[in-house]
Amino acid sequence: MMELTTAQARRIALAAQGFNEPRPAGRVDRRHVRKVFDRVGLIQIDSVNVLARSQELPLFARLGPHPRDVLPKMLDDGELFEYWAHEASLLPIETLPWFRWQMDSGFIRWAGLRRMAEEHPDVVERILAEVGDRGPIAPSDIADREGRSGPWWGWDNTQQAFAVLFAHGKISARRRPNFEREYDLQHRMLPAAHVDAPALSEHESRRAMVLRAARSLGVATVADLCDYFRMNVPATRPVVAELVDEGALLPATVAGWKAPALLHPDAKLPRWIRARALLSPFDSLVWNRDRTERLFGFRYRIEIYVPAPKRIYGYYVLPFLLGDQLVARVDLKADRAAKVLRVRGAFGEVPASSPEVAHELATELTLMAGWLGLDAVVVDPHGDLAPALTASVQAHRET
Repeated sequence: MMELTTAQARRIALAAQGFNEPRPAGRVDRRHVRKVFDRVGLIQIDSVNVLARSQELPLFARLGPHPRDVLPKMLDDGELFEYWAHEASLLPIETLPWFRWQMDSGFIRWAGLRRMAEEHPDVVERILAEVGDRGPIAPSDIADREGRSGPWWGWDNTQQAFAVLFAHGKISARRRPNFEREYDLQHRMLPAAHVDAPALSEHESRRAMVLRAARSLGVATVADLCDYFRMNVPATRPVVAELVDEGALLPATVAGWKAPALLHPDAKLPRWIRARALLSPFDSLVWNRDRTERLFGFRYRIEIYVPAPKRIYGYYVLPFLLGDQLVARVDLKADRAAKVLRVRGAFGEVPASSPEVAHELATELTLMAGWLGLDAVVVDPHGDLAPALTASVQAHRET
């Protein structure tokens, strides 16, 4: 059994997520994006667009500036597909058979959608017929809408019926520019070779997902592994034990962790990490808040749904990774009308190193502003890091 310090576990986790390698020096293309997906397995989607769509940010964190249309193009070409994995996620098309048992079994994670499928099968069948006749089609294209029957996200029955069919794999989806899902029959939207590929059994699927999660996390508890693809822990624990018996996962301990750890055999332990990245709230490095606190000593909660007067740090706050530590957090907004990247709050985690942190953060913010087509970075006077960051941003402008 390998005994790891927290610092070692942290470097293993960062390497597994791709932060042990420098960003590409030249033009970024699909080869680089494929490598990111090979590292992280999936990228979570979110609709909030105060800065950029969340799915763009993990690529920027690992690759730097890249063509912003690369993910939509890979979806259009059938190289990626969308499904509920961690949450709504983009996944390599090769993983579609992993989810077939869920689709074919009628499994739905949310009780509200399960109730919709059970209580309104006529609505579900009518929407399936509409998609078959008119697809690709979005819920907003349906004139004769069905009323609400439950509280699921405030959606009416028409929207919920689309979601049920999506969960069951009858239809697939892409995103319109306004982020609304546009649906079509799965075999019309996705490559036939993958739609028709043999499905994995539930047991095989859990094995594949656990191993994928283990490789993307490096070192993890059983709960961490299950969280990656939102797998039920009791149902998955026997699969984990089986993989340990086979030597596909290695027992380990991490100082300070209450639960035992498991190490992927291919996990790397770099001597150092020289990363610099702004992380989406939904980046797979930090989406598990408990794990983030165990690895980095960084308590992180997203405050989008917190009333403004009660927010501690701000609306859309990104952790800042420097080296192997989360050293700051910034509340960011792309002020497109003014063409500036606005830092509405900047907060340091390590005040003693704030000059270095401010300089590196200003460099990353300037890079991000250019990638987003914005002319400048503007720092509002909020947060203990704001004065030093303001000075560093000004120094960047002058050089």
